[in-house]
Amino acid sequence: MASDGETVRRVCETAGCEREARLQCPTCIKLGIHGSFFCSQECFKGSWSTHKLLHKKAKNEKSNEESFKSEKGEMNTDPWPGYRYTGKLRPHYPLTAMRAVPSYIQGPDYADHPLGVSESEQSLKGTSQIKILPPEDIEAMRLVCRLAREVLDVASMMVRPGVTTEEIDRAVHMACLARNCYPSPLNYYNFPKSCCTSVNEVICHGIPDARPVQDGDIVNIDITVYRNGFHGDLNETFFVGEVDEGSKKLVQTTYECLMQAIDAVKPGVRYRELGNIIQKHAHASGFSVVRSYCGHGIHRLFHTAPNVPHYAKNKAVGVMKPGHVFTIEPMICDGAWHDETWPDSWTAVTKDGKRSAQFEHTLLVTDTGCEILTRRLEDNGSPYFASQL
Repeated sequence: MASDGETVRRVCETAGCEREARLQCPTCIKLGIHGSFFCSQECFKGSWSTHKLLHKKAKNEKSNEESFKSEKGEMNTDPWPGYRYTGKLRPHYPLTAMRAVPSYIQGPDYADHPLGVSESEQSLKGTSQIKILPPEDIEAMRLVCRLAREVLDVASMMVRPGVTTEEIDRAVHMACLARNCYPSPLNYYNFPKSCCTSVNEVICHGIPDARPVQDGDIVNIDITVYRNGFHGDLNETFFVGEVDEGSKKLVQTTYECLMQAIDAVKPGVRYRELGNIIQKHAHASGFSVVRSYCGHGIHRLFHTAPNVPHYAKNKAVGVMKPGHVFTIEPMICDGAWHDETWPDSWTAVTKDGKRSAQFEHTLLVTDTGCEILTRRLEDNGSPYFASQL
């Protein structure tokens, strides 16, 4: 923390604190962010979880500004000079502006927040209590999950060589609006797009851009929509044209990991057991399981308890009960499970540059097992890649 030598009286920026502030965040000074004054180290530390989002937003804006410095019409595939990419994939900047959502469509609490913060999620951060949904909430989840599935079905029709992930995002956005849904990723902690598109070595949270997908790529499309106060979440990994046999095995094994875990869902099962099932099957096929990202509870909140790790011997808290709603979404890697994040603060990639695949469903625990709320209605629920094997 840097001390401010000015004599002008400033008030601490911690919510609810009205004391005089003389200390300024040193990172904000470096990034050129105005303000950011606090009365003490304690207040600064107490505000850190939300304050650090200012840093993230400023860095992202700086990257976007630098990408626009390229000549008009020229694509910038190296917006972060000096960054060493782990694989062959490159971002294609500049990104287009955030898409607008009409005012008549209800948005989540973070939709208009300058930092994309979900105050409702923050208020429950750290809790391990898992909500049991009443019948009316379960019906709302069935509806929103069916709509999310419809949006992913629309996105699936876009996957072919030469189509950009930006074009896929536009189709997703329009499909959401057509169903009076808000695209949940949009502005969630300032995520700039309406869906995530993760290509090849990208594990998750890939930002749609101007790169065309190429023959032989694999691409995961992650859809979440918000309708009448509830979120529905799912994703699938798709083949782009003809893919190699190794990628086919990776994608098929990842889907099998998801379905074997789903088969175990029923009242009385510990959430930690799902990771044992997933890792056993992945390892048997020579693949690894990502440890940095997990499944999650979902209903009125985008992400909430329980946490659902996909690796073995995890310490997840909780036992399944009828009325629990959560996602399972294993991320399986062709090489090692270790990951890193691009300077955009979102795109998670494999550290060794090898490919990763993912599948996700939102599930409702019933009295005897579970209901797959995001199940595909065609082809007996089979994923799209199955028709290309």
